[in-house]
Amino acid sequence: MRDRFADMSPATSLAGGVYGPTSLRPLIDEVLLALTSGAADRNGPLPGASHGGVTAAIRAACGQEFLPDHGVGAPAALRELTRAFAAGAADPADPRCAAHLHCPPLAVAVAADLAAAALNPSMDSWDQAPAGTALEPEIIAVLSDLVGYRSGAGGVITSGGTESNLMGLLLARDHAVRSERGADAARTGLAAVDAGRLRVLGSAAAHFSIARGAGLLGIGEDAVVAVPTDADHRMDVAALHRELAAQRAVGERPVAIVATAGTTDVGAVDPLPDIADAAAEYGAWLHVDAAYGGGALFSRRLAALLAGISRADSVALDLHKLGWQPVPAGVFLARDAALFAPLQRSVAYLNADDDQQSGYPSLLNRSLRTTRRPDVFKIAVTLRALGRHGLGELVESCHELACHAARRAAAQPRLELFAEPVLSTVVFRYRPASHRSDPDKVNAELRRVLLAEGRAVIGRTEAGGAVRLKLTLLNPHATTADVDGLLDAVVAAGDKEVQ
Repeated sequence: MRDRFADMSPATSLAGGVYGPTSLRPLIDEVLLALTSGAADRNGPLPGASHGGVTAAIRAACGQEFLPDHGVGAPAALRELTRAFAAGAADPADPRCAAHLHCPPLAVAVAADLAAAALNPSMDSWDQAPAGTALEPEIIAVLSDLVGYRSGAGGVITSGGTESNLMGLLLARDHAVRSERGADAARTGLAAVDAGRLRVLGSAAAHFSIARGAGLLGIGEDAVVAVPTDADHRMDVAALHRELAAQRAVGERPVAIVATAGTTDVGAVDPLPDIADAAAEYGAWLHVDAAYGGGALFSRRLAALLAGISRADSVALDLHKLGWQPVPAGVFLARDAALFAPLQRSVAYLNADDDQQSGYPSLLNRSLRTTRRPDVFKIAVTLRALGRHGLGELVESCHELACHAARRAAAQPRLELFAEPVLSTVVFRYRPASHRSDPDKVNAELRRVLLAEGRAVIGRTEAGGAVRLKLTLLNPHATTADVDGLLDAVVAAGDKEVQ
């Protein structure tokens, strides 16, 4: 019997079902053509326009009417808005777009994401996502093995490092409750302990989501202790021990130590084995934020940077960084699946106990979210398509580009290298020839000049008491000539700015 929706207009056709692909094909063609036109309109890494100019172009694309009384139809809407959207985008596939941990996604991952979107599973119950519910534990097991966890580990696909870090702190907090007051105490949360005694320790370079997560969980942002970093921008282990000893002396409890494997600015990896020793000595949960650096595990040459990560109680990974996935593609792993116990809920309309006992499992008890996209699918397709070796080669290409950029910056008289690259970021700054010029103002302004002209997207940060620039090199197809061009553009803009 023919699907009754098959004869509907393209705007009301469904993406799924037997006839869904037939409806999608001409619309996808419209999108691909509009992406091509939009990229040509942009003609660079980002639009050479102000925010107001981009807003005006988006409005003009649809004649100022986003919700007309009568729609223009699917082909026209896709054509006009996709072209304007692409023309006004910052395109991470352009080698001159190198500011953030914002990767150009692999075409195979985007194609897989289309398949997932068309089927639209929701990962909160088996009967909404049978294949997704079967696939996610398989991929979690593969990534757990990559981290070095033994059998029995557990995990979940997340929206990214912020959610994964929140998960780590949540389980750490409730683990502290259970260990202090017994297994039944976790249901009462912080009511079971004196929240004022709990502390979270991370390096001064830890991601801001750690403090935010502690605040959300009731531990308090003030309870997050910033441990100083050493000359290599890694957590100072001696300072960590001093802080832990001081906390013990006054009856405070280190609920979690957060080690960073790939800081946002310089990509530094904390000394994980030494931090794991400290966590074990003081009975603290160890969470490793490897949202950035976790990608190094694909490379057999660079994986040693993360030695000791297998000793963590929990780990955050982001495959929309050094994994080349469309956003989002975060991963949260725990060394023991039983550690997810605080999230256990039985909801009659989603994961009734008798359904689960009858062989219909649910992943609801792994996630902070209820409705959840099947982001595992694009990850699975990518892992299968490239394998560890293929992904490792991409990681190494980006690392080699960063090393080249560092050498080039160090050799350029007008540039000053801040730190040797660890992963794929290079922090530096323009050095004005005139002592009368304020380097901070010059570096801040030259970056805005490049943005306004649509010539390059260069990162900005503050490190070592100064405003600095940053290249975050996540395009494995970029060349050394591309990197040289970026640095030349920085020097030219700086020279122009100080004239």
